[in-house]
Amino acid sequence: MNQRTSAFINAAAVTRNYKVSPRLDYRTVTGVNGPLVILDNIKFPKYAEIVNLTLGDGTQRRGQVLEVSGTKAVVQVFEGTSGIDAKKTHCEFTGDILRTPVSEDMLGRVFNGSGKPIDKGPPILAENFLDIQGQPINPYMREYPEEMIQTGISAIDTMNSIARGQKIPIFSAAGLPHNEIAAQICRQAGLVKHKDTKDESDDNFAIVFGAMGVNMETARFFKQDFEENGSMERVMLFLNLANDPTIERIITPRLALTAAEYLAFECQKHVLVILTDMSSYADSLREVSAAREEVPGRRGYPGYMYTDLSTIYERAGRVKGNGGSITQLPILTMPNDDITHPIPDLTGYITEGQIYIDRQLHNKQIYPPINVLPSLSRLMKSAVGEGMTRKDHADVSNQLYACYAIGKDIQAMKAVIGEEALSADDKIYLEFLDDFEHKFLAQNIYESRDIFTSLSIAWDLLSKFPKHLLKRIPEKIKKEFYGRPNIAKMRGIDGETIDLDEKKSNQEIIELDDNDGIEEINDGDEMNLD
Repeated sequence: MNQRTSAFINAAAVTRNYKVSPRLDYRTVTGVNGPLVILDNIKFPKYAEIVNLTLGDGTQRRGQVLEVSGTKAVVQVFEGTSGIDAKKTHCEFTGDILRTPVSEDMLGRVFNGSGKPIDKGPPILAENFLDIQGQPINPYMREYPEEMIQTGISAIDTMNSIARGQKIPIFSAAGLPHNEIAAQICRQAGLVKHKDTKDESDDNFAIVFGAMGVNMETARFFKQDFEENGSMERVMLFLNLANDPTIERIITPRLALTAAEYLAFECQKHVLVILTDMSSYADSLREVSAAREEVPGRRGYPGYMYTDLSTIYERAGRVKGNGGSITQLPILTMPNDDITHPIPDLTGYITEGQIYIDRQLHNKQIYPPINVLPSLSRLMKSAVGEGMTRKDHADVSNQLYACYAIGKDIQAMKAVIGEEALSADDKIYLEFLDDFEHKFLAQNIYESRDIFTSLSIAWDLLSKFPKHLLKRIPEKIKKEFYGRPNIAKMRGIDGETIDLDEKKSNQEIIELDDNDGIEEINDGDEMNLD
């Protein structure tokens, strides 16, 4: 017996279901409506019970009881109802809810939207079988997220800082680079590294990626990106593609989150969960609701969509006394760039902020095109400041917001009254507006800026203003940071320190160091952040 055959036998032994035997088998399908199958004369059907359907040609499909009325049961079929013949299909009621096998060995594997391996690897040797609905975290046992995740993206780290255990969605639209931003966050995410400190959790980090209704190009992009940066062995992918059954999208995010909860709370890992596209999930929810002939809510979406979305988003967080965490980064595409659409609208009520991808910035060739004005991180206040990032972080963020908002207003006013009517201060704001977008927001897709570099760039931009215009920054902070050179030394790719008076054009500058104060720069030395 070879090793592969042995693995299959062991897997069969582990994954066998001993719940109810013998099981009741019915051939009483009375109708098929969209993704739903209606059965009659069922003895003691249970809500959320799993049903195995065998078609006339022997094909096996799985479904779940959605509704029970006396001896009638409505079953949603995860693989779709195409090809189901009411006379030839027989249904087996398992007496159990939908559980998924979980194991640490799932890292590095690729699964379909139903949780079955599609990477030509062996079946999963389950360490446990968990309910895909999860177990709600007791609010008393929740630990408040306070550790900032450094993403290497200035617009996020400086102005919308993400805490470990937070749920923060990316609001995007068709044609915008939300996938590239999510992949960049996966590559670069880690705790803030102060001088002479090491993030011990770097080796204890995992990514769970759940795709719903995406095209093959998007799935291939993420898989290839994980493989190229060497992180595939700590990534788990659940892929429901655009040509897969729509109904399957309802369970895909729950399978991904169940696996993430096991890794976080049983294996003590810090897990980043990326779910894309939540708009496809909501559309499949609407399809099921329409098939059940429920009263529709706004734009045809079911009235319970808020509750349903919360059962996904609220599965992020930290637990007291547990070393693991789940940070959620759902991606949703706003139909017609409409932020008032029910999907982003309800998502914003549940999550702890949002990152807004802007089409106008994208058209200006600015990457990442993150519009900081509608973006928000509600947990930023607890994750920044002295001892966590730097004492001027919150004040600099507030001042950048204020200056950018004023600059936008002046830009709109300039279109009406002309540039000649603007004051000297107004022209400074306009200059800041352009510099902010092209020097602070814009960065290379493979550029990772630490928070101290981002703050240094911010101070360089704010120093263009007279002190009296920086009203959001206390005098004490201005006295320490305003107008002083914020960057004193640079490192090349090999980590070697480069003195400012040396000319090393053959080295690419990738990191600017400003952790513990500021060193003096000799007269005549010039720095250009461009």
